[in-house]
Order: sequence, then structure tokens, then C-alpha cells
Amino acid sequence: MASGYPGREYLLKRTLPEQQQQQQQQQQQQQQSQQLQQALFLRSVKHKAVPLQTSPISPLDLSHTSSTLVGFSFPPVGVMEMPELEPEPESEKKTVIIKNRLQELERQLLLDDDEDEESAITNNEWNDTIQQLISPLSPSPTSSSSSSSSSSSSSSIASSSSSSSSSSSSSSRQLLLDTANAISDGNLDTAAANLSKLKQATNYLRGDPDQRLTAIMVSALMSRINPSPLASHPFADLGSAEHLAGTAMLHEVSPVFKLSLLAANLAILDATRDHLKIHIIDFDVGQGVQYATFIHALTDQYRHNHSSRLPAVKITAVADPSLPFHASHLKNNNSNLRQVGERLARLAEKAGVGLRFNIVCRRPSELDRSTLGCEPGEALAVNFAFLLSRVADESVTPANPRDELLRRVKALSPLIVILVEQDMNTNTAPFAPRFAEVCAHYGALLDSIDLSNRTRVETCIVRKATNAVARDGADRIERCEVFGKWRARMGMAGFTPSPLTASVTESVQARLGSIRPNPGFTLKQDAGGLCLGWHGRNLTVTSAWR
Repeated sequence: MASGYPGREYLLKRTLPEQQQQQQQQQQQQQQSQQLQQALFLRSVKHKAVPLQTSPISPLDLSHTSSTLVGFSFPPVGVMEMPELEPEPESEKKTVIIKNRLQELERQLLLDDDEDEESAITNNEWNDTIQQLISPLSPSPTSSSSSSSSSSSSSSIASSSSSSSSSSSSSSRQLLLDTANAISDGNLDTAAANLSKLKQATNYLRGDPDQRLTAIMVSALMSRINPSPLASHPFADLGSAEHLAGTAMLHEVSPVFKLSLLAANLAILDATRDHLKIHIIDFDVGQGVQYATFIHALTDQYRHNHSSRLPAVKITAVADPSLPFHASHLKNNNSNLRQVGERLARLAEKAGVGLRFNIVCRRPSELDRSTLGCEPGEALAVNFAFLLSRVADESVTPANPRDELLRRVKALSPLIVILVEQDMNTNTAPFAPRFAEVCAHYGALLDSIDLSNRTRVETCIVRKATNAVARDGADRIERCEVFGKWRARMGMAGFTPSPLTASVTESVQARLGSIRPNPGFTLKQDAGGLCLGWHGRNLTVTSAWR
């Protein structure tokens, strides 16, 4: 029979007393009937009894899920994303909007296959959503304050939405950590169930940084639990031309990485300022981005000092065949390095700088001043920018190539050695703390990058995070350490710290303000290192050694 309720086709059956009570309310309160009845309806709605379905992700078999992030977009868990409702002049239009939203939410609730404790929409979230939908329709206390009430309601919606987003982010982060602990304890059933929930809370393509981080970390955890037999070797991933290009772009668009490399360049120039010959040895030149900025910094410095003669610069790119990320593409590496050298030579020529670019293919045991082409009168500098963390240490092999490389470099008697690394503890930390560190580090990094086209950069971050989380032993290439551990390692290799000068720090600080005056970025000196970070978390550290 006709009840006068909108959206009757979506309602569950009710008892006769309930229907009579609602009809009486409709007659007594004609101006607010639809709003109140909808609220009553939502309080009395019951879950539809449906047989439990097997989760598409089996607790022990994640073969139906993809570990890639192509099209990684899932409907969020909890309060559904929907546009805010702005007050309209006609009450009928408002009622229609309310009805449509409530019907949509009701369909989501009634079609849920999970038990109450696993429901995607909790009672509190449901009530919060109803409050957001009803708020704009609440009558003003007086007609003169209607505008103020409307503005207050809109502000309330925005505040509630922000609070809900923050709460959802915190919940997802905690669930990620719980999942890592479950994997560490061998409880794959719990881990798989958590991953199923987390997948629904991610929106990699259109989400905010927290949602994108969740998508990345879910992918990494899935790769650890159920690595695909078709997945490429980690050396091929992190040594691919695509990853190298993405890394170069990351170093360019991220103020933290960009300014860390700027600090390295300025420290080299500061240490070699009284020399007419500068020789820089680099074990991972990459795309040469750092040296393009070095050439500009060199010309700026000498123009500032009114020097009549620019020093000659020689860059020696060492291609170590024993390093896996070099060996994976060694046949193309020399060709790539030659192209980088040619580009830098053209740039240097335009700037009036004499530049020589040499390529040396040698293992660390074969390195000495002769094989590296060191000449008398040169100011020798060695640049370790984001390299040593990718060289295996004693935890991977007794040969400990990381320390061997440092000892070989110390034997060269360089004027200065530059160390630039990400500041996170992912080398020897157990899995769960390592995962938490990766999550916090890359979460801050994602939040600090503002990109309209972020695909290539974030794909680079995906590979780095996945390797740190999903791989162990020799397959885990990136083994970052906190600065305190680097200090100890450098000291054991015979190096002494050479704190960056005030002029270097001030130049980096000034550049940070000009690039992106955002209060979220932090810069500080700590134990001789220049730390760059986001909201107090150090992301990179640049230090100098002798």
C-alpha cells in the first residue's frame, strides 16, 4: 500500500506499528516529514541476510590480485566519497538530493557480503555521513541568521570531511603496520584479510598522498607474500633505463633530493676553490643531472668572485661490473655514459668551462690513482650520491664490498669525499620495523612532492619501496642506513668528518626558500651532516669527509 515514503522500492519490510507511527509523524510534521522519516528509516534498517561468500583474495592465495599499480584504483572503505551538498533555495531539490544519497548508501549497506564486524560502513561512519547530509537542511534559528547558518553548515561539512580523511589515513597506516607484523609472525591469514580491506581503501590514480602511499605499500606487501614467478629480477628493475630516468626526475622535482645534490656540489666547490684543476670521481653518474648543476654552480661562483680563470674539470665515471645495478645493463651502460659525457661537454663549452669526461670499467680491487687517471696538481673529490646504500655490506656477504670500496677510496687520498644518502634504517632492521621505516619515509616524500604529472616519479618510488619491503638477501638492493650508522662506517674506513661550511648551508637555505616557500620543509645541521626533511622527518643527509 502507499506509504508516502520516497524510494519505497529500496526499503526492507517493516511491521505494521512502525508504518502507522511513521504515518502519524508525517501528518503532524509536514514541513520536516521527509527528513525525519528518512532518519528514522536509517535507524531501523536491518542488514539483509545473505550467505557468506568466499573472499576473492584467499587468505593463503593472492594469485587473483595484481602486484602492479597499473589501474590500481579501488573504492574507498568507510564513508563513501561524494561531493558536498550545498544549500539550494527549493526544499524539493534538497529532498531529492538527500533521497538519492541515502538510497545510494542504503544499497551499499544492504549489498555488503561481510559480517557486521567486517562491514565497510560502521555505525559511527554511517551516523557521521548522515549528519553531513542533513546539516545543510537544518532550519535556521531565525530568518535573519540563515546566511550565517548556511555558512556554518558548509564549514562544518568541510571540517568533518577533513577529520574523516585524517582518521581514515591513520586507520590505514595502522592497518598496514599490523599487516607487516602479521607477516613477520607468519600469520598469513590475517595478513591476507588485512590486505583485502586495504585494497578497498586505496585510490592510486586519484587519491591523496596517503591513499597513494597505501596503494604502494599494499603492492609491496602483496609482492612479499606471493611474489609473481613472472616478475623481473630486482636488478633489472632498479637498473633499467626507465628507473634511471625516473630517479633523475625524482632528484629534479623533489626539493629535498635536489637541494641535497646542490649541497654536495657546493661542498666540492668550497673544498677545491683554490685549485685550477678539479677531478671528480663518481661511481654512479646516472643521467648526469648533478653535474649539469655543478657546471652552473661553478660559473656562478667564479662570476661572483670576479675570477679571471675558471678551473678545468675532469669527471671520471666508474662503471663497476661487480655492482648488480651496473651489471644488469652493462652492455648499454658505456653507451649511456658516453651520451651523458657528450651532453655535459656541450653544456660546459657553452659555459666556458673546460671539461673532460672519462669512463673507467674497473672493480674496486683494481682501483688506484693510476687506473683512475689521477694527475699531479689535481684537487681530487669523490662523490657518493645515493650509491653506497646500494652496495652490499657484511650483512649480505662476508666480502663486504661496501667497506672495501670505502677503503679503496681512502687510499686515493682525496681532498674531499661527499656522502649523500636517504636517512632511513632499512639495512639490517627486522622486517616489521623496516616496513614501518619505509612507510614513514616514502609517506613523507610523497607528501612533499607537488606534481601534476607524477606517474614516472612515483613509479620510481614504487620500485624502491617494493625492493626494500619484498626482497631480502642479495635481492634487496637498496639498504639505507641512518646517518649515525654512516658516521660509524666512515670512521672505521679511516675518514674524519669535514662539516659543511656556513656558506654552503646558507646557500641551500636560500635556494629552498626560492624554490618552494613551504613551511613543511626542514633544514638543519646534525653531527656534521646537512639534513633535509619534511615536517621534522629527515629524508636525506649530505656530509663531507676527508
